[in-house]
Amino acid sequence: MPELHFKGKEFVYNHHLSVPYRPLVPDAAKSVGAPSLNGNLIIHGDNLHALKALLPMYAGKVDCIFIDPPYNTGNEGWSYNDNVNSPMMKEWLSSNPINGEDMLRHDKWCAMMWPRLTLLRELLSDTGSFWMTIDDNEVHHARSVLDEVFGPDRFIACVVWQKRTSPESRLKLGPAQDYILVYGNGESRDGLRKLTITEEQASSFSNPDNDHRGAWTSTDFTAQGFRPNQMYKIVTPTGEKYGPPPGRCWGNIESEFLRLKAEGRMWFGVKGDARPRIKTYLEESDGVSAWTWWTNSEVGDNQESKKEVMRILGPDSAFEYPKPTRLLSRIIAIATGNNSLILDSFAGSGTTAHAVLAANSKDGGNRRFILVEGENYADTLTAERVRRVIQGYEFKGTQKEELLRESLTWTKLKNADNLLEKVSFIEQANAARFDNISKTVKDGELIVTGEKKVTERTEGLGGEFTYCALGPELDIDKILTGETLPDYLTLGAWLFHTATGESFDAAQAKPEKWYLGESAAYHLWLVYKPELDYLKSAEAALTLSLAEKIAKKKGKRHLVFAPAKYVPNSKLLPMGVEYAPLPFALYRIEKG
Repeated sequence: MPELHFKGKEFVYNHHLSVPYRPLVPDAAKSVGAPSLNGNLIIHGDNLHALKALLPMYAGKVDCIFIDPPYNTGNEGWSYNDNVNSPMMKEWLSSNPINGEDMLRHDKWCAMMWPRLTLLRELLSDTGSFWMTIDDNEVHHARSVLDEVFGPDRFIACVVWQKRTSPESRLKLGPAQDYILVYGNGESRDGLRKLTITEEQASSFSNPDNDHRGAWTSTDFTAQGFRPNQMYKIVTPTGEKYGPPPGRCWGNIESEFLRLKAEGRMWFGVKGDARPRIKTYLEESDGVSAWTWWTNSEVGDNQESKKEVMRILGPDSAFEYPKPTRLLSRIIAIATGNNSLILDSFAGSGTTAHAVLAANSKDGGNRRFILVEGENYADTLTAERVRRVIQGYEFKGTQKEELLRESLTWTKLKNADNLLEKVSFIEQANAARFDNISKTVKDGELIVTGEKKVTERTEGLGGEFTYCALGPELDIDKILTGETLPDYLTLGAWLFHTATGESFDAAQAKPEKWYLGESAAYHLWLVYKPELDYLKSAEAALTLSLAEKIAKKKGKRHLVFAPAKYVPNSKLLPMGVEYAPLPFALYRIEKG
């Protein structure tokens, strides 16, 4: 497979391993509902550190990852600030923020994305899917990086999303689309689903022949290409004979066609003399297959998403390029089930959480979200939007509706009276509906807009979330000095994941018995209290009596973390007990 080379790759290739573990610290005052690390989360902090903090509990547990990273247009002013220990990388930091004049901005983008994508891959479940929006500035680099991180065989699709409603007049050839790169963590696409049939689509089903299976629609019974066993003649009920059209063959072998015909699943038209088509029944349909062209009429666009954010948070809450809720709703419909976990580590305006809550409200599901946002607006914009969506909100502002958009040509200007008459007619026809009708000329177009001041109440969708910050770095070597004394479950979660590569389930833990839980290979134990005097005492040691109690739990070997031990390995190992000292050194288990 071709390899992407970018400056700094050798320094960031394994950088995720050196990122310190920082526990999540709930903030009850900024949360909705009782704080819990097992429910919906909004995390304020560097997303690289936040992803590392999520590993112990969520490695291999996330069903859908959506990210909207910096597009690297040269106008965003984002900064590369990972603490990579190399002179070259430190020199880069002196030239932040990154702009269009930075000749290494594409290298920096790849360097910023690499460790984050590596951690995201570890969080994704075996049947999970990864979705990333991007534009022409980095889509080619993004494909190459994702092929290396996930593997080229894990690529599923490149969706084209129509993000604009009209061409950008400043450019002779302007982009109308963004891309959504889709990868899977497994070799199959079992985690993806078809879209639910809409009422409009269901209306195309009918039952003109009173088929006992109910309403149906017919589809083509041919396939492209030439297959000798699918080139037979078909005789209709009225005796008409048909062969496949040029360049095509029938959709199945003759014996299968005869079975479908005998079951009444073939349609030959009202008179029984038409080319055969196969019936698809509404009751048997598992949905509609999505394709990779998503129009703005289906999933929204940038203009819609900006209005959506301002409607929820007010006219002064402008956010650059938020994603429309309808776009995320489409991804959630394809990538998740009722109990899925969705992660967005570039959360921005919080659209992902909004779409998750809307999906749960619609079908009674129990989907959960985890958002990560590093900017200062994590509370005032990201979380505040989610609070209002949950609890309901009032909209006070001006509702606008475009009534006319017309290009101003020379011919139209010469006949200005006709144009003015047209505008006057629109004003009169809509005067009762709006408080004001504005007329503006922009980019060579006349735009007539109806404006109405409104005050509306939007009811909440329900739900809750826990707002978290990132705690201080957990430094195992400083535990015995008392500089770092995390609580039992925080330390236990990190030890469990570091030793096994698996996610920690706090429900299994029994701190009063020193039990952390069960992995694929071990029962894990931790002798620990966040008290320096206790850790220095004989009580914190692995003794023979404690080892004998531990060994009574059968089925697997035992791995015991403790500050000291008073039993030689020659006695412990025959009992199936292995000792790991605190502080300790463990090599990280990497996913293949």
